[in-house]
Amino acid sequence: MIDVLVAGGGPAGLATAIHAALIGMEAVVVEPRATPVDKACGEGVMPGGVAALAAMGVTVPGRPLRGIHYLDGEREARATFSRATGLGVRRTLLHAALARRAAELGVKTVIGRITQVAQDGDGVRAAGLRARWLVAADGLHSPLRRSLGLDLPARGVRRYGQRRHYRMTPWTDFVEVHWSGGGEAYVTPVGHDLVGVAILSSVRRGFEEHLGAFHGLTERLRGPAVTPVRGAGPLRQHVRARRSGRVLLVGDAAGYVDALTGEGISLAVRSAEILARCLHEDRPQDYESAWLRLSRTHRLLTGALVQAARRPGTARLVVPAARTLPRLFTSIVRMLA
Repeated sequence: MIDVLVAGGGPAGLATAIHAALIGMEAVVVEPRATPVDKACGEGVMPGGVAALAAMGVTVPGRPLRGIHYLDGEREARATFSRATGLGVRRTLLHAALARRAAELGVKTVIGRITQVAQDGDGVRAAGLRARWLVAADGLHSPLRRSLGLDLPARGVRRYGQRRHYRMTPWTDFVEVHWSGGGEAYVTPVGHDLVGVAILSSVRRGFEEHLGAFHGLTERLRGPAVTPVRGAGPLRQHVRARRSGRVLLVGDAAGYVDALTGEGISLAVRSAEILARCLHEDRPQDYESAWLRLSRTHRLLTGALVQAARRPGTARLVVPAARTLPRLFTSIVRMLA
């Protein structure tokens, strides 16, 4: 019988399979799409995520990132990541690197999609396969999470993300976060001649219309747009629990606050390691509390920033506050990193 069956071959699912294989478990990934898969993503990996990828034996090319730079018109605040650096990397390159590492470790990938699962006291059956555990890594709007009754009703403001790339030499080695009354724009250098721009907002309108609100940024973007606009949302996902019997949730499927602080990949990779260890030691009941501890700082700080960003009046106070309290701003950035 397979040890771990993983529904979804994105970064979270592949990271889970890799960690399972590293500790001697047999892992099989079920994924309907060919690798690599692109999606709306800020493409900045925090230093903690970079270290976690290296510990898994995953190497991926990208641009070193020194910190976070907040801008709002004439006002700005900047904080570095202490000694370690983050990484700006195309989502497709990261996905391909994770898939290569999984294959090196003997992880099998099956073409298919899991939306239903049958389970008993000894294991689960899905996609014609039998396993001791099933890990749902099937994304933000996880069908498995919904089928297991682990979704909670949506509440609060709904936010959406869009992203595209521009062919030009990056002008910074920071992730720039441009603030306006209608949302935020995230600029991430992801190659020697490629810059990614992601926009988050609770207002649903086109990418170019959003971009027009960031005047300083539009003046910088002189290179041609070279990728289509990709979107995602609503971003916030409330989850009742991260386990139902022998099925456990990881990555975006495990619950999501917002992309505002850029920790999605880091949290996915680190929680995948915790999950694999809990399954290997036959203590799945410990995963919920471990996930809550790992994500606590992210959930609290991201939630607070989202509340500030939801109204133009408070959104315009974020950069002045960070500028007035540089030590606090730097401390928060380093905590998240």
